Amino acid sequence: MTTANQAKRPSIARMLFGRPLATEDMQHQSISNFVGLAVFASDALSSTAYATEEILVVLVTAGLMHLDLSVPIALAITALLVILTLSYRQTIHAYPNGGGAYIVARDNLGELPAQIAGAALLTDYVLTVAVSISSGVAQIASGIPGLQDYRVELSLAVIIIMTVVNLRGVKESGRIFAVPTYFFLGLAFLMLIVGILKYTSGTLVAVQGIPDLIAPGAEPLMLFLILRAFSSGCTALTGVEAISNGITAFKTPKSQNAAITLTWMSGILIVLFMGFTLLARQITAMPSNSETVISQMARAVFGNGTFMYFMMLTGTSLILLMAANTSYADFPRLAALHAGDGFLPRQLTIKGSRLVFTWGISVLGGLAALLIVFFKADTTALIPLYAIGVFLSFTMSQAGMVVRIWKSSRMSPDAPPIVNDVTTLAYSRAWPRQIVISAVGSVVTGVVMIVFVVTKFAEGAWFVTLLIPCMVFVFFRIHHHYQEVAHALRINGSTPKHNIGPVENIILVDNVHLGTLAMVDYAKSLGTPWKAIHIEINPDNTEKVLQKWAQYIGSDGPSLIIIPSPFRQLIQPLHDMLEKELESHPDGYINVILGHLVMDTYWEQGLHQNSQMIVDLTLQNLPRIAVTKIPYQIHHAHIIHNEAHAASTP
Repeated sequence: MTTANQAKRPSIARMLFGRPLATEDMQHQSISNFVGLAVFASDALSSTAYATEEILVVLVTAGLMHLDLSVPIALAITALLVILTLSYRQTIHAYPNGGGAYIVARDNLGELPAQIAGAALLTDYVLTVAVSISSGVAQIASGIPGLQDYRVELSLAVIIIMTVVNLRGVKESGRIFAVPTYFFLGLAFLMLIVGILKYTSGTLVAVQGIPDLIAPGAEPLMLFLILRAFSSGCTALTGVEAISNGITAFKTPKSQNAAITLTWMSGILIVLFMGFTLLARQITAMPSNSETVISQMARAVFGNGTFMYFMMLTGTSLILLMAANTSYADFPRLAALHAGDGFLPRQLTIKGSRLVFTWGISVLGGLAALLIVFFKADTTALIPLYAIGVFLSFTMSQAGMVVRIWKSSRMSPDAPPIVNDVTTLAYSRAWPRQIVISAVGSVVTGVVMIVFVVTKFAEGAWFVTLLIPCMVFVFFRIHHHYQEVAHALRINGSTPKHNIGPVENIILVDNVHLGTLAMVDYAKSLGTPWKAIHIEINPDNTEKVLQKWAQYIGSDGPSLIIIPSPFRQLIQPLHDMLEKELESHPDGYINVILGHLVMDTYWEQGLHQNSQMIVDLTLQNLPRIAVTKIPYQIHHAHIIHNEAHAASTP
C-alpha cells in the first residue's frame, strides 16, 4: 500500500476528533448567543439544582422553625447576582478580548493579584468538573441503586466523553451540549408552572415520605449561622464569570453578544433559583441525606414515580453533568492567557487541529479525573473545596474594576482615550454609578469568601486555601525560568564569536544491515571525512559485526572502531569518547549519526530498543555535539524489495 493510500485511511483520531480545521476557519467557529448560553451558562444554571438545598442544610442546624429564612436569604443572593451581572457587563464592554478576573486584575491591580485571581479560577474550574460530574452521577445512581458502587468508573467515563467532545471544537461541543441544557430548562420551567397552577387551585400539598432526613439541631440562630447559609446558597452564583472569560468565542459584535447572553443567563438563574426556593418552602421540602430537594419538588408537582418525575431527575442529572462544560470552555482559554504571559508552560497556548487549546482541555480532564479518584466521586467531600476560588476571583475582578473606573474618573472629559493591548480607558459620566456597583460587589463577595473559608475550613477548605498560594509560587517560578532563558538567548554586542573548524562526523554502529548502509550513504554525501564506532556491549557479536563491515563497506569507508564496554553500557563509553573528541577538536562540531528503524505502528515500534532517543537526551548536555537521526522505513523498504523481486521474476 502506498503512502498516499495510507493517508486516506480513516484513523481513530479522525473519527473521534473530526477532520483538521485550517486557521482561516477560526471565524466560522464562533458561536451564537443560543449556543453560547449552553456552553458558558450550564455551570451557573446547574447550581439551581443544589443551591436551595445547601441553604436548608445549614438552617436545619438551628431547628425546623428557621427553614422559612431560606426565602429572604435567597432574595439577598438574588440581589448580589444582580450586582454581579451589572458589574460583569461593565467588565465585558471594558475588556472585549476576554480574560475576566485575570485580565482585570493584571491591568489594574498588578501581577501578583492577577496570578492569585487566575489560580483561584483555574482551581475552581477543575473543581467544577469534579463536583458537577460527581453530583450528576450521584443523581443517576439514586434512581438506579445498582450503580452506587460504580460511581467512580461512571464519572471517569463521563470525563473521557466530555474531553473528547470538547477536543472536537467549541462550536461542535456547544451544539451537542445545548440539547441537555435546554432540556433541563424546559422541564424546570414546566415544573414551576405546574407548581403555580396547583398552588392557585389549592392542590399543591406538602411532600410526604422524605427518607433519611437530616436531624434538626439546636444551634442558636446567630448572624454567623445566617452568613453560613447565605454563603452556602451563593453556590448559585458560580459560573457567572464564565461569559466574561470567553467573549472571543461569540460572534461579532462579540462584547454585545456576550453581554446579552450574560443578561439572559442571570434572568433565567434568578427565576429558577427563587422559583425553586419558594416551591421548596411551599411543599415543606426538607434536607435529606438520600433524596435531593429537586426530587422532592418533582414528586410534589408531578407525582411520585410518574414519567415526568423521572424526566425531571434525568434533566437535572444531565445539566449537572453539562455544568462541567463551562470549565472545558474557560479553563483552556485562561490557561492560555497565563501561558502567553509566561506563567504556565507555553504548550498551553497552542491550538490543535480543531482550533481548540488541546493541551488545556486534556490537562483539565486529567486533573478532574485525579480528584474524582482521590475523593471517590463523593460530592459531599468535594463541595467544601468548591466556590472559594470563584468568590476570590469575583472579589479581585470587582476590586480591579473599582480601580479602573476611579482612574477613568480622574481623566478629563476631553482627554483622548488611553489604549493598551487589552482595554481602552476613557472618561465616562456614569462613573459614580459604575464604581458603586463594583465596590459593593467586591465587598459582598469578599465577605462571602471569608465566611466560606472559615465555616468550611476543617471540612476541606484548608486544601484550597493552601493550594492557591502554592500555585502562585509555581507560576512565578515558571515566569522566572522563562525570563532567565530569554536573557540567556538574547544577542548583544558582547556576545563572543567563534572560529568554527570543520565538522567531524561519527557513525554509531550497532549492527550492519540496510539501515547501516543508509547511514554510510548519508555520511558519504556530506563530502567530509567520517569514522564509525561500535560500542562493544556484547563481545560475542563483535567479530560478526567486523566481518559484515568488511564485507559490505570494505574499502568504501574507514575501519570500524571498537570501543570496549566492560559493564555493558552504551551511554557512558560513548559519552567518554565524545569528551575526548571535543578536547582534540576545540573549534569544531561533532556530528553523531544515529540509525532509527521506523515501524508502521506504535506497538511494533515498542518492540525495538529505540536507543537513539536515550542517546539524543544524554548527549544534549555536551557542547558542540549535533545528533543526526537517519530513519529507515521498514514498510517502505519491504515494498521496494517486493517490487524488485516481482520485476526480476520471469
